[in-house]
Amino acid sequence: MRILIKNAYILTMDEKLSKFKGNISIKEDKIEKISKSEIEGIFDKVIDAEGKVAMPGFVQPHIHLCQTLFRGLADDMELMDWLKYRIWPLEGAHDEESIYYSAKLGLSELIKSGTTSIVDMETVHHTDNAIQAIYESGIRALTGKVMMDYGSDVPKSLMENWQSSVYESTELLKKWHGKDDGRIEYAFAPRFVVSCSEDLLLEVSRLSKKYGVKVHTHASENRGEIEFVEQDRGMTNIAYLKKIGLLDENLILAHCIWLYDEEIELIRNSKTKIVHCPSSNLKLASGVAKIPELLNYGIDIGLASDGPPCSNNLDAFMEMRLSSLIQKVRLGPKAMDCNTVLYMATMGGAKVMGKEKEIGSIEKGKKADIILLDLNKVYNAPSFKDNVESQIVFSGKAENVDTTIINGKILMEERKLLYMHEEDIIKNCNRAIERVWNRGGISWN
Repeated sequence: MRILIKNAYILTMDEKLSKFKGNISIKEDKIEKISKSEIEGIFDKVIDAEGKVAMPGFVQPHIHLCQTLFRGLADDMELMDWLKYRIWPLEGAHDEESIYYSAKLGLSELIKSGTTSIVDMETVHHTDNAIQAIYESGIRALTGKVMMDYGSDVPKSLMENWQSSVYESTELLKKWHGKDDGRIEYAFAPRFVVSCSEDLLLEVSRLSKKYGVKVHTHASENRGEIEFVEQDRGMTNIAYLKKIGLLDENLILAHCIWLYDEEIELIRNSKTKIVHCPSSNLKLASGVAKIPELLNYGIDIGLASDGPPCSNNLDAFMEMRLSSLIQKVRLGPKAMDCNTVLYMATMGGAKVMGKEKEIGSIEKGKKADIILLDLNKVYNAPSFKDNVESQIVFSGKAENVDTTIINGKILMEERKLLYMHEEDIIKNCNRAIERVWNRGGISWN
């Protein structure tokens, strides 16, 4: 299939941060041509994007689709209480249908707000059903089953032994990794050191190298977490990950708020990736990651929403705005300017995924993951002297996304999802959460 996007203001996010009015042709799943002049040819679909901005879709490299169902059910709690008293019992109460619709709900929101690629961490059980939802949605995803086999606070509903956890993860990898010509890939996803034994983490390190896949985990999100790791493993969090062979360019670490200087050096030297989740970090009162300093060290950093119970949304626009504002309080008004934030939300995330040659910018030969933004809204106006980056980062909203194209396929047009039925998804989620809540044995008070 060939698609022509014409008359768009193109924000390429390439190395030169090129931007101009022009046209984009898409052939099958790739960007075929970008030009300031007319592109001739026969097209199956022509989109007149006059007055709209074409830019690469957002890349969010830390999402929990399994938690979308729990939005608004774990407010006003710090991380470990949030996990122990709400999230872990709810995750353990998921069934095949509830996790499927939880994923569908999150995927609908992501596509409607312009996210085209994610790194997703599921829960212990029923991951196959969540990945099925990902497959059906058309989104680009790196995903994996969470792994948990250690700790007195982990509920029985989630506690595994490391051998069965590894076996199930490997079977999922064999089924899904590389599916749909690489649109879906698999990552090993040990939750964090607090809930993983050394045996499990050593085996994850070995298998990730054997299969050449990513490892996606949390690290140094909360001061209580790092204190536990230092007492339990006898060294700092990042030093421990290095000791067991996990610290390398294939490791994706969510958060990294509380890092010692020597840990930053370890991350930089190993080319380990970091994901910044400002909404989550603020809501759980975890802290403010030193993102400008980490960027100055040359560390690849992406931007993401985390899970809906700790951010209450999956909106990349909110994360962009917050990621800038919270650093200005620390470092002054020039910190985290629009271009830095937009880069982190697109190419930064692509680098975290190891896909910077395929996604993250609008360039010939890259995957056709493109969104069209309508910035002609009262909350964006006025448009003056090409202030489009400011319009997107500081006044942009999910509702600005008019069209979402992933892998050359139009998944949303004129704000209407073409392959998912919102009313049906919402109805099934409302039905599912009541039984999951009751099964989890949770008290509201």
